[in-house]
Amino acid sequence: MAAVATILCGGGAAVAGHQRFRRRGAPSLHARGNPVSDGAHLVCGGKLRPALFPASSFGTVSLPSPGSRRLPRTSASGPSSDSQGQAKPIGFLERYPALVTGFFFFMWYFLNVIFNILNKKIFDYFPYPYFVSVTHLSVGVLYCLISWGTGLLKRAPMNSTLLKLLLPVAICHAIGHVTSTVSFAAVSVSFAHTIKALEPFFNAAASQFILGQQVPFTLWLSLAPVVIGVSIASLTELSFNWTGFINAMISNISFTYRSIYSKKAMTDMDSTNLYAYISIIALIVCIPPALIIEGPQLVQHGFKDAIAKVGLTKLVSNIFLAGLFYHLYNQVATNTLQRVAPLTHAVGNVLKRVFVIGFSIIIFGNKITTQTGIGTAIAISGVALYSVIKAKIEEEKKDLCPVQEGVPAVAP
Repeated sequence: MAAVATILCGGGAAVAGHQRFRRRGAPSLHARGNPVSDGAHLVCGGKLRPALFPASSFGTVSLPSPGSRRLPRTSASGPSSDSQGQAKPIGFLERYPALVTGFFFFMWYFLNVIFNILNKKIFDYFPYPYFVSVTHLSVGVLYCLISWGTGLLKRAPMNSTLLKLLLPVAICHAIGHVTSTVSFAAVSVSFAHTIKALEPFFNAAASQFILGQQVPFTLWLSLAPVVIGVSIASLTELSFNWTGFINAMISNISFTYRSIYSKKAMTDMDSTNLYAYISIIALIVCIPPALIIEGPQLVQHGFKDAIAKVGLTKLVSNIFLAGLFYHLYNQVATNTLQRVAPLTHAVGNVLKRVFVIGFSIIIFGNKITTQTGIGTAIAISGVALYSVIKAKIEEEKKDLCPVQEGVPAVAP
C-alpha cells in the first residue's frame, strides 16, 4: 500500500518537471480563449487529467532547436548520456511501460471491486449511508493531509478564484457521492451499477440541451440499448425499491452537472492536489445533512447496535478501509487515464463495471432473474458501444487541434 501511495502522490512532482522543460519564449496553448501553461491540467468531462510520475522517472527531454523540425525524443527509447558522454541506465518504468500500465489497470479494478464489496457489507450492520459517505471523504482528506504534512506531496496554493471554480464541482461531487452510497445501501450492488450505466445518456442530454453542443446521431443510437437494458433489468430486479432507483438517478444527474462545471474549471494544478481540494469542499458539504438526517439515530442506538454486532475494532477498521479504497481507486483511475488513449480507457471503464457486477453477484450470492441478466447485458453492451464511438470522436477532434513543437499537449 505504501508503494501505491508513493506512485499516486508522485503526480504532483510531474508538474514541476514539465515546467523545467519549457523554453523561454515557447508558445502557450489556449483553451476557450484563456492561456493554458505548459503541463497544464484540465478538469474535463468529470475526469481529472493527472500528472502521473515525478519527472525524474522519465529521464531528460531534449527540445528541438528553433530551426529544427524534429520532434523531441525522450530517453525512454534508449540509454541516455550525461555531460561526459557516459551512458545512464534505463529505469524500470521506461523499460517496461506496458507492464506498468497493466499494473495500473489491475489496481484500478482490484481497488474498485474491494471497495464495492466492503462498502456493501458495512450496510449489513451499519445502515447509515449519509454517515458512511462522510467517512469515505474524511479518510481521503486525511490521506491527502498526511501526504502534504510529510512532504510526500507538495501542496499547491489555493486562491479565491480557484475556489470559486471548484466549488460547484465539489458540490456536485458531494451530492453524487452521497446519493450513490444511499443507492448501494438500498439495492444490490449489481443493480445499482446497472442503473448508473445510464450516466452517459444524461451526459449526452446535457451536452445537447444545456451546453448547446451537437451530439452525433450515432451516439444517440448507441444509447438506445442502455436505456432499454436498464428498463428491462428494473422490471424484474428482485432487490428493486424506489429509494435505490431514485438516488441512483440523482447520482447520474449530479455527476453530469459535475462534468459541465468541470469544463469551466481550468487550472495548472496537478490532479492529486486538485482532487484533494475537491474532497475537502465535498466533505464540508456532506457533514450537515449527515448530522441532520442520521445524527439522532446514531447517538441513540446506531453506534451501539453496530458495536454489539461486530465489535468496535471491526466497525472502525472496515469503515476506514472502505474510505481508503474509495480514495485510492479514484486516484488510480485518473492516473490510468494519463497512461492510455481515451478509447482504451473507455473500454477499460466498461470492463471495470462488468467486473464489479460479476464479483458482487458471486460474493453476495445475489439471485437475479433471466430477464434482469439479459437487461444488464444489453445495458453494458450499449455503454461499451457508446464509449468506443465517443472516444473515437474525441481522438478525431484532438487530431484536428495543432500542437506546437516542444509544448506538451493539453487535454481537450
